[in-house]
Amino acid sequence: LGITGIWLMPMMESPSYHGYDVTDYYKVEPDYGTMADFEAFLEEAHKRGIKVIIDLVLNHSSSQHPWFTQSASNSADYRDWYIWSQTNPGFQGPWGQSVWHRRGNDYFYGLFWGGMPDLNYTHPPVKEEMFRVADFWLDKGVDGYRLDAIKYMIEDGTVLENTQETFSLLEEFDSVYVANNPDVFTVGEVWSNTASIIPYVQNDRLDICFEFDLAGAIIGGVNSGNPEGIASKIRNVQESYPTSQYGTFLTNHDIDRIYSVIGSNADKMKVAASIYLTLPGVPFIYYGEEVNMTGTGDHENIRRPMQWSNGANAGFSTTSPWNDPGPNYRSSNVVLMESNPNSLLNHYKRLIHIRNDQPALRRGNHLEMSSSESQVLAYARIHDSTGVVVVTNLGTQTVNPSLSLTASTLPAGEYYLTDLYNEEALGTITINEQGGFEAWNSPSASLEARGTRILVISSELPTDPGGSTGAVDGLHVFPNPSTQTLNIQRASDTEETGIVTIISSNGALVYESDMETELLVVETGDWAQGIYFVRMEMNGETEMKKVVVQ
Repeated sequence: LGITGIWLMPMMESPSYHGYDVTDYYKVEPDYGTMADFEAFLEEAHKRGIKVIIDLVLNHSSSQHPWFTQSASNSADYRDWYIWSQTNPGFQGPWGQSVWHRRGNDYFYGLFWGGMPDLNYTHPPVKEEMFRVADFWLDKGVDGYRLDAIKYMIEDGTVLENTQETFSLLEEFDSVYVANNPDVFTVGEVWSNTASIIPYVQNDRLDICFEFDLAGAIIGGVNSGNPEGIASKIRNVQESYPTSQYGTFLTNHDIDRIYSVIGSNADKMKVAASIYLTLPGVPFIYYGEEVNMTGTGDHENIRRPMQWSNGANAGFSTTSPWNDPGPNYRSSNVVLMESNPNSLLNHYKRLIHIRNDQPALRRGNHLEMSSSESQVLAYARIHDSTGVVVVTNLGTQTVNPSLSLTASTLPAGEYYLTDLYNEEALGTITINEQGGFEAWNSPSASLEARGTRILVISSELPTDPGGSTGAVDGLHVFPNPSTQTLNIQRASDTEETGIVTIISSNGALVYESDMETELLVVETGDWAQGIYFVRMEMNGETEMKKVVVQ
C-alpha cells in the first residue's frame, strides 16, 4: 500500500475479544502470540520504514485485573486505585448509561460498564504506575500510542469529560513520553465535535486527535453528491486547529464500515478515499476498507478477518478464525483486486504513493478553490513553490469545470501543470501576483462522474524574477493562530525598507505598510476569522506566510 505506520488495537492481556479491558499492562495477549513475537513484528516493521503505535487504554482496566480485585477486597493498599462510594451517587453517563456499579455493599465507578472500572488518577500511585507502563512499551520500541477514551480520564464531580484535571494529566504524560523518546507520537480518541477536541492538541497534550466531524461530513457529502458540507467542514477544521493536528479517516472499529454506509458503491468509495487521502492531517485507513469490506451493527461484524483471498477463511488463517469472514470476501479480496488496475485497492495504492511523493499533500497549506460546477469539490495544497490542486466530481454526470484560486503563497510566474493520477501533461498555467489564477479550464481535463484529478503546479524557476520564495531571510509571523495582534518580524541585520501587504483568502487587501524596523505589530482583533497571507517585499524579492486569525 505504501503506508508508513501501523496502529495496533489493544494487544495486551485481556479476557475479551476486543482487548479494551486489560488484565496485565505488561504482557501480550496470548491469542496474538508471545512477547518475542511482538518484538519480532516491531523489528520487521521498522526494517520496512513502518512506525508502530499501539492502543494504550489509560482510562480503565478490566474488573478481572488484580489491581481491581484487591481494590474490591480492600487489600494491599489498592482500595484507592479505583473510585468507590458507600452509596449510589445516582448520576448517569454521557449517553444515559449507568456508571455506578454495585460490588458487595459499595459502588464503584465505571463509565463504560461494570467490567471496565475507571482508574483513579487522583491517587498518585496509579499515575506513577501508568507512567511506568508507558515507558515499558516505549523501551520495547513502539513509536507511540493511540490513547483510548482520553476525554474521560479524571472526573470533576458530575462533570465526566473534558476536565481541566484531565488536561493537566495529559501534559504530565507527554513529558514522560518525550523524556523517553523525543519522537514519540500520540493520537487521541476524543469522540466529540471539533470545538471540544481543540484543547487536547494544545499545550503539548497530544500530537493529534481523530477528526470525527470531518469524517461524517465527507461521508454525508459523498452520499448526497453535494460537496457543500465537506467544504464547510474543511474550512471550520482549518480555522480551528493550530497546525493540522488531526487524523483524517472514514470509519473505524467502532463505526459501521464505510462500504456498507455508502450502499456498497465502489465509485463512491473512490471519491471518499480521494478526498480524505489528499487533505491535511494524518490519514488513517481502517484495515479492509481498501478491499470493500462490509459490516454493520455489532462491533464483531465490523472487526472481521481481513479478506486476503477467495480461499478458505478468506485466506486469513489455515484454521477457523475467531469470527467468520465478511459475506463478500469471494469477490472483494486482495488477490483478485491487485490484478485489476481499476480496483479500489489499486486506487488506494495510487493515492498513497502520490501523497508520499508530494510534500504539498503531506505538509502543504490548504486553500479553498471555486468551481463553475456545483457538484465539484476543489482545493489546493501549497508547499514552498509547488501547488497540488485536487478536483473531485461528486455528481453522476461528466463535467468540465472552470477553476479559480484567489490567493496563495505561490510566487507569480508560469508553471507546468500535470495530472498526477492519470500521468498526463496539461500544459502551463499562469500564477498572478496574488498567487492565484482565474477560470482555468482545459478541454482535456474533464471529470467523469465521481472522478478525481490531482494536478501538480510546479516550476523549478518561476519566470517572474521577483517571485522566488524564501528570498526574505528570517521572516517570522506569530502568534499563529492570531486573536488580537499579529507580530511580523524580519532579520535584524538589515536596514532596508520592506513593504508588507496582508491579503485575505478571498483576495481582499486588508493591510499594507512600509516596514522599516525589525518588528511590525498589526492589530487583528476586528478582522473576520479565517486564513490570511502575509507578503513581504524587499530588495525586489518576496516571501509569503500563511496565518489563521481566530
